[in-house]
Amino acid sequence: MAGARSLGGMTTTGAIAEAGARGAPGGPWWWERRRGFVLDVTLALVSALECTAEGIGFAKDAGLPAAVGFAIGLPAGASLVLRRRWPIAVVLLSIAITPAEMGFLLGIVGLYTLAAADVPRRLTVVLAGASVAGTFVVTFVRFHQDMTEDGYRPGMWLIVVFSALMALGLSAPPVLLGLYVGARRRLVESLRERADGLERELALLADRAEERAVWARNEERTRIAREMHDVVAHRVSLMVVHAAALQAVALKDPEKASKNAGLVGDMGRQALMELREMLGVLRTSSDGAVAAQSSAAESQRLAEVAAAASARVSVSAAAAGADEAAGGDGPCLDGLEDLVGQSRAAGMAVELCVEGEERSHGARVESTAYRVVQEALTNVHKHAPGAKAIVRVAHREDEVALQVENGPSDGGADVGLPSGGNGLVGMRERVSALGGVFVAGVTDVGGFRVSAVIPSGEGRMAA
Repeated sequence: MAGARSLGGMTTTGAIAEAGARGAPGGPWWWERRRGFVLDVTLALVSALECTAEGIGFAKDAGLPAAVGFAIGLPAGASLVLRRRWPIAVVLLSIAITPAEMGFLLGIVGLYTLAAADVPRRLTVVLAGASVAGTFVVTFVRFHQDMTEDGYRPGMWLIVVFSALMALGLSAPPVLLGLYVGARRRLVESLRERADGLERELALLADRAEERAVWARNEERTRIAREMHDVVAHRVSLMVVHAAALQAVALKDPEKASKNAGLVGDMGRQALMELREMLGVLRTSSDGAVAAQSSAAESQRLAEVAAAASARVSVSAAAAGADEAAGGDGPCLDGLEDLVGQSRAAGMAVELCVEGEERSHGARVESTAYRVVQEALTNVHKHAPGAKAIVRVAHREDEVALQVENGPSDGGADVGLPSGGNGLVGMRERVSALGGVFVAGVTDVGGFRVSAVIPSGEGRMAA
């Protein structure tokens, strides 16, 4: 502790550390407060006067010069100023001068300081017992002498009882009071340390919650970017392909040009509808986050940390709920036939093969499977114009397997579709988020193959 002092394995408590921590003015040397310094100096002066007077009286009774009593009493009484620094030494000195009937104040204050200090309890008991014994012997002898001089001879039991009461009365109260004050001081320090520890833990939790919130926001941005890419890239790619075909046949075949123009319009309308649905989900999640933040702002200081963490968890839950909502209203495996038909209408030779008994695999699983096929076909339009593609879907007991493979480009017209390089990354992230496996690479014949295996149970989804 900041206010603790040590001597020979003994540590004294800092009664002063409390006020020092609260901004009380510091004192000189080992005092941490000026008030403690003034108190100890005042007690030392009173004790010095008492010991000096008692020392002079003892010197006269012993037939010694008064200067001897003065020389012994003054430094002995003044040693009380060291009680906070060396309480053991002060108590030992008070025991040493007890036979001279000196240092009553020194003994009382010294025992109190010793009991309140952080010293081994055995040492406190030994020194307190020595003080009681010394006081008892001195009182017994003095009382017996006084009674004898006055010609009064009381029973021995009366002298013993009186001496015991005197010894206990001078030693027990300061020791008990010191033990109480020391225990209370240690309890307060312990509670303060626990409060500081809890405050540090709350600060750490707040930092971690903030980090999780940042991570959740980044994940949400990534998810939104992935959804936007899947929705826009495929539809717009088909629109570009149809627009190129429309430009090529506009003058030669007006009927086919009109058909392609209608397909372009359909693609645009579908893209707008999916974008509108996604924006609606985003607005709903944003309103929920604002409400959570407004509720957290009204909490008290201590509850504010927990409310902030709760709000951030709510945002993450809202994002997950939004993802579920988007998956529930989004595409599914039943729409693969239409998806393949759109690519066929754009001039791509696509074959769809479905194996196993068709079953429901859960909204997120089917949405992810659909998006993987969609992005794979979009990449064929971009990077292998005119190539033939095969889409294979296998329904298994606890998973769904996908494979989209295309041959090398046959030299078809390149419509100049831009590529951001995020298609494969987005597919891998989607599949990995559900605990699946994603593999993509070039085939032996120069084409490209995309494969994915997605578990049916969403409970196995990666955290």
